[in-house]
Amino acid sequence: MITFDILSIFPEMFASPLQTSLLKRARERGLITVRLWDIRNYADDKHKMTDDTPYGGGAGMVMKVDPIARALSVLEPVKGETPVILLTPQGDTFDQQMAAQLSRCSRLILICGHYEGVDERVREHLANKEISIGDYILTGGELSALVVVDAVSRLIPGFLGNSDSAATDSFSMGMLEHPHYTRPSSYQGWKVPEVLLSGNHAEIQLWRRREALKRTWRRRRDLLEKMELSAEDKRLLRESDDW
Repeated sequence: MITFDILSIFPEMFASPLQTSLLKRARERGLITVRLWDIRNYADDKHKMTDDTPYGGGAGMVMKVDPIARALSVLEPVKGETPVILLTPQGDTFDQQMAAQLSRCSRLILICGHYEGVDERVREHLANKEISIGDYILTGGELSALVVVDAVSRLIPGFLGNSDSAATDSFSMGMLEHPHYTRPSSYQGWKVPEVLLSGNHAEIQLWRRREALKRTWRRRRDLLEKMELSAEDKRLLRESDDW
């Protein structure tokens, strides 16, 4: 089980995703707990302001440090090993390996930035980890937080109906996943590869490994460069026209 404490000025953005599909089921089964904390409730002025103009001038508004600090202060004491994560374009790039590491935690605290950014003192004194979900800019950290919640949650035992699903996903094995097919076996002349209909499980596994290697070589060659390929993997790759 894992608890997500999410600090945001727009907690309503989480309502629909958390009430849908596997995330909803995981919450109902107690596999994950998601607690939303509205940062505006911890502003100390009558207008509930959580942002202000930047010192030194410049465009945009900056999220204030004090409402975020007060919001964090009402949570249960944060143990030293608990990740307090600031979602920011300047953070470490989120990937499957990081998701696996975070899935071993019992609690994650996610701070959703907004506007031009957050006061640097949040980064320096309140957060102990920074995460970016990619090299592009979003309006705020809420969508990034949802990505982290979903990717981490699906690695928790019992979250997926088939425990093998997460292990065979793209990136879990260090490369892209093989192609998938289901019924009908022929549609408008588009046929499923015969090997998948053969019932020969050894040949099917070999085909899947070959196709995964070929697809990764064609689309994400950088992933293969990080892998230690076996002699069999290299033989399968040589069967690709692109090798």
